[in-house]
Amino acid sequence: MNLALEFRPKKLDSILGQKELVAVFKKFLNMQKLPHSIFFGVAGSGKTSFARAVANDFGLDFYEFDGGNFKLEELRKIIEKYKESLYKPLIFIDEIHRLNKTQQEMLLVPMENYRCIIIGASTENPYFVLSSGIRSRSMLFEFKALKPKELEILLQRVQKQLQFDIDEDAKDFILKSADARAMLNVLEFALVLNPKQVSLENLRKLRPNIQSEGVSSKDTHYLLASALIKSLRGSDVDAALYYLARLIEGGESADFIARRLVIFASEDIGNADTNALNLAVNTLQGVKNIGYPEARILLAQCVVYLASSIKSNSSYKAIEKALDFVKNNEALEIPSYLNNHSSQNYLYPHDFGGWVEQKYLTRPLNFYHSKGKGDEARLLENLKKMKENSCKS
Repeated sequence: MNLALEFRPKKLDSILGQKELVAVFKKFLNMQKLPHSIFFGVAGSGKTSFARAVANDFGLDFYEFDGGNFKLEELRKIIEKYKESLYKPLIFIDEIHRLNKTQQEMLLVPMENYRCIIIGASTENPYFVLSSGIRSRSMLFEFKALKPKELEILLQRVQKQLQFDIDEDAKDFILKSADARAMLNVLEFALVLNPKQVSLENLRKLRPNIQSEGVSSKDTHYLLASALIKSLRGSDVDAALYYLARLIEGGESADFIARRLVIFASEDIGNADTNALNLAVNTLQGVKNIGYPEARILLAQCVVYLASSIKSNSSYKAIEKALDFVKNNEALEIPSYLNNHSSQNYLYPHDFGGWVEQKYLTRPLNFYHSKGKGDEARLLENLKKMKENSCKS
């Protein structure tokens, strides 16, 4: 018997935790109106079970996909099957953040036309990993990690059906498991060792230590990821390594961590150390191909480098200013000589030693302010030398 499947809730009334979300979806049920939804939150918080319960209560056919090997053709076949029907299928996409840009864009038409109901699940913040098109067509619901008292209700259900005893110290140990799935998995094999009595000794044979609190309700991976980034920004190598270890022990995926490091390398280091982004991108590629446990070494190397690097957010601040200007001002006319179809009066820099004074904007704008740190100083010197050399030639 697979306990995780056997005790998966079938209806919203059986869902553990997520009381506010259950109340919201019951209102949807009463009105028979179900929106496209994105469920995001820590692993093991019940996102898949919730989606199945929603489908069951609404009486919808349930189709499950994995974002890692999602095939658009299979989705098209399902939608075509319901083409002449008023009945809509519920399409559940686990790890929806793994869909590439093209796949995400292909979901927009069926979502817009409501040819099906899309529910996606992710352990990552949808504002970071999903397109604005999907977000604008969906309701976003955050799932919280189950608390020990909620896990205890599940444990009592299992105990009542399977008729076994559990020692108090074993009970305390198992309730500190990170999530319902982890608890049921270790319980299942503890019952293989002794079908009548669950002891701490047998639990420790299966799991030597209490699962990290890295994904508990108090310290979700968002908080730990934030602590890691802020420690990197503050150039505290040991603090950054500590939060990295917490994320790893908490079961966070290596590529999630690596993606955060890539963003940090560009946003907080930028051109002050031009090797930082290269290392972070290579780390992301590496952990995708290698995985745990060895991926921890790549992540640690990258974290130590980023924490130790000279910091500058000049490029980040520059693009924010540029975007703000574009959003709040009329578009500037592009000088005619910058048009590909008309290069008349355009001064080709290579003909002038690499740089020539020329207007590229119809009005002067200044978004970028270099801090002159690390490699940024070299880049400033490059600009200065190009202009000086061109004037001499």
